[in-house]
Amino acid sequence: MDKLNKWISLSFSMLIVLGLFSSCEDFFNPDQQISVSEEELFNDWYEYRSASMGLYSLQQDLVEQLVILGELRGDMLTVTSNANADLMEIYNFSVTDDNKFAKPDNFFQLIAATNRFISTLESKKPDVLNHSAPINNYDRLYGEALSMRAWAYFNAVRIYGKVPYIDPKLQTIDEIEEFINSPVYVDSVYIEYGIDGFDNDTIHQEPVELEKQYFNTDRVIRYFTNELETKVKISEDVPVVGVNHYINNDDASWEVTVWSSWSYNTLLGHMYLTLGDLSKSAEYFEKVLVNGSEDNRYQLDDTYEKDKWRDIFTNVNRNEHIYTLPFDKASQQQHHLQRLFEPFGANDYMLKPSRAAVHKWETVWKGQQVNIVAPPNEDKTKTTDPGTPGDFYRGYGISYGYFINNDSLKKEDYKQMLEYKKNEENRSVEAMMGNVDTVVLKYSIDKSPYDGDASFIVYRAADVNLFLTEIYNQWIFYDDSLDKINSSRIKAENILNNGSNYNAKSDREQLGIRGRVDLPPIKNANSLYVYDPFTNKYADFIDLGNDFAKKKAWFEDQIMEERARELAFEGQRFYDLMRIAKRRNDPSYLAEKVAAKYPSSKRDYVYNLLLDENNWYINYFE
Repeated sequence: MDKLNKWISLSFSMLIVLGLFSSCEDFFNPDQQISVSEEELFNDWYEYRSASMGLYSLQQDLVEQLVILGELRGDMLTVTSNANADLMEIYNFSVTDDNKFAKPDNFFQLIAATNRFISTLESKKPDVLNHSAPINNYDRLYGEALSMRAWAYFNAVRIYGKVPYIDPKLQTIDEIEEFINSPVYVDSVYIEYGIDGFDNDTIHQEPVELEKQYFNTDRVIRYFTNELETKVKISEDVPVVGVNHYINNDDASWEVTVWSSWSYNTLLGHMYLTLGDLSKSAEYFEKVLVNGSEDNRYQLDDTYEKDKWRDIFTNVNRNEHIYTLPFDKASQQQHHLQRLFEPFGANDYMLKPSRAAVHKWETVWKGQQVNIVAPPNEDKTKTTDPGTPGDFYRGYGISYGYFINNDSLKKEDYKQMLEYKKNEENRSVEAMMGNVDTVVLKYSIDKSPYDGDASFIVYRAADVNLFLTEIYNQWIFYDDSLDKINSSRIKAENILNNGSNYNAKSDREQLGIRGRVDLPPIKNANSLYVYDPFTNKYADFIDLGNDFAKKKAWFEDQIMEERARELAFEGQRFYDLMRIAKRRNDPSYLAEKVAAKYPSSKRDYVYNLLLDENNWYINYFE
């Protein structure tokens, strides 16, 4: 209760000092408390802004939960022998109600606080509801709070499968818990204000019985997309979301550490993609990538190419980050991911990359040369030079690492190990790798155990580019001008490989997802040549002909592999697998990938468990 209501006791004077003359991280400190009564609140702009910052602190509290539930239930993350009981429950898909990583309390706290803040703005600043009124910063705060509430519901329903709709009248965690646990809930203190918003202009004050409703994923998305699209004001085609303090504090990172038109459009695109409305989803993603600004800032150029890719995770920036939550240990802002992932010092090392995760980076190749003999003589096709294995810019030393007695395996030794695999010298691989620990590094780049925790990136440019690639791959349509069936396959390939479809709309040379990390293109051809993942020797030939369905599915598989390499351990993987499995109406897609990370003795059990979609969710509200 105290934590939920911190936002109503932030110091007005401290916020002026910290908010206007320091960096954005300082402004997220929710613990600067000077007691203020509710009657004294919301008489000044800075008090509204301080309340809004309290909402961000509640969103920070969800980060650890989002990463663990989004990754540990997928195929890229697994447990170590140090894992505690809560993590083991999640790993085993047998979560109990008191599991600290699965409880919905943090979602309820954020929803309650946004309910309260939104209601306050609607009652005391009623022009936020008037789309004809001039735009001001209260409208921007309103857009922030509506976006944050929609985001909370969307993430909660992806975890739980269904969530209770928390009426806006419920504005504390105690009220929400009583509402959920009571057969009939009566709100005895509900007050509805008159249109001018004055406290003494009450037109209704009597007990109100609230109906308990549970929203499934479809209903959450439809309800909150409609709320965002109808309640958030639009100014010159730009959603009025987020207050940017750059003009006051000369800190450009502010723009991506608060909700903005960019993250608003990304959230709507993500929700519509999950719903399966590809047209509406593309409409919002294209506002981010194509139509959102003159410089098309979220297209993928050389800003983070090759060795610079790691810099995405060492600073908050406006070229890749769309919405990011910064953390500062000095302000008691922590998410403990580094402690869960690292094996040295005082860290716990409870979670590590799965073998499947490691293989995704170690089985990509460049420089391959093949003597292809076209069908029907494909059996004569030979690999003349397998090339070089490894995704060195996103993989080893960046997303994950190998450690022996807390010492990192040197990169030259790592490369030698890949050479051993390429040459099928398995005994040498075993001798080198027998005692290594596999470690997630993405939240530890350039950080000592005493540094501030890494920022958590909610949405970034590569994420949206890959979403749009996924959509374009699905689009097949009748082209009147050519009088034939056509597709957007080339656009999908271009985003994935080199970004060339953006070049005409941008002054910057584009590289695409794979191009900026120096990997060769993936082409969706009629004839596919299959190679051994560890030796890159020719292994098989697949003739897809003009079968659009098979070609779509194959290229979608490549997109998902690329999402895994690009976005590993960022909390997305399990929901990516869910989305594709639902699109294909094939739960075995998810079940097979997730089950593969388990010991052979347990693999069949997990596979059969996950064939039932009900087991994809934490059934907290049964």
